[in-house]
Amino acid sequence: MEVTVNVAAVVAGEGALRALLVGEEGQRALPGDALGPREAIDAAAARVLGDTVGLKDVFLEQLYTFGAVNRDPGGRTLSVAYYALVDAARLGERPLARLEVPWEGETGGAVTARDTEGAELELALDHAAILGMAVKRLRGKLGYAPIGYQLLPERFTLRELQDVHETVLGRPLNKDSFRRRMLASGELEATGEHEARVGHRPAELYRFQRRSAV
Repeated sequence: MEVTVNVAAVVAGEGALRALLVGEEGQRALPGDALGPREAIDAAAARVLGDTVGLKDVFLEQLYTFGAVNRDPGGRTLSVAYYALVDAARLGERPLARLEVPWEGETGGAVTARDTEGAELELALDHAAILGMAVKRLRGKLGYAPIGYQLLPERFTLRELQDVHETVLGRPLNKDSFRRRMLASGELEATGEHEARVGHRPAELYRFQRRSAV
């Protein structure tokens, strides 16, 4: 039985969650590779990201092990899935698939991936379910863990932070209550700087600040 590692690299942008897929024609797939005989699983996931898209030093967390008996018609395989959260700017001009989530909250289930023209993409094996699990995990952790910042650049506005939360959750949030909660969280540090080259009043820029342990 072969053990593989797949990584769902997720970004938030243009009002939708997006993911990096590989493959030019036919089925698209999440970046992945076989686990080496002497390779740690976490190291394999980091290698997949580095080798496929040159990404290093990003949020990377083990998601779930997918091992249904008939998941791969070519033979019995297990996939240890990870998800990575990435600021879209770090992926440059790489085309990303737009994720269409057909369920609310943390219901869970497969998602649909669409290309830049809106056409549905055929995904390999159970990769639609892996992406769905990544969205479910992200939604579940957003309320208690500071993971939304991983989808932003180092400096960001409160509007950009709210956009990320709304994109992940798939629903609008009240602007005033969101800002009060974020400013009271102890996770934001004002940089003293403001947006540049915008056609409106420049907003203040913040950075993520980890809370001190009590």
